Amino acid sequence: MQESARAAFSYVRSKARDLGLPDDYFDKHDVHLHVPAGAVPKDGPSAGVTMATALASLFTGRPVRRNIAMTGEITLRGQVLPVGGIKDKVLAAHRAGLDTVILPKRNEPDLEDVPEDVRNSLTFVFVDDVSAVLEAALTPPAAAAQPAQEKNGVSEA
Repeated sequence: MQESARAAFSYVRSKARDLGLPDDYFDKHDVHLHVPAGAVPKDGPSAGVTMATALASLFTGRPVRRNIAMTGEITLRGQVLPVGGIKDKVLAAHRAGLDTVILPKRNEPDLEDVPEDVRNSLTFVFVDDVSAVLEAALTPPAAAAQPAQEKNGVSEA
């Protein structure tokens, strides 16, 4: 989980200019990413795309669409790698009432394990790069609010 958080932060930081952030943004802002759950260890890299999306949303002020679930490991270069447990993750998104699921392109064959009625009720976005995740998950820049408020050089959302 820590490695996923580091990869997500490094990727978003490397794309600061593409995200419309000033060149000195990270000189003036500090970030602490905390994933609470009562000290329960979290395994696996599946949250990489979610962490990158959350950080990009925080830094740009662009909200994440409320109807989307996502999973996928990311690399420092922004590739989205396949993960396990696709059936369970898709079923959980369906139960939560979401209508769109972002998945690694290489996990597309895993949808065969998902019941047909669930597959037919969802829209799937298959990605191989984090930029595609951000495009699908974040509201457009014109609809975005201002970036996170700053207190003592620390961004808050």
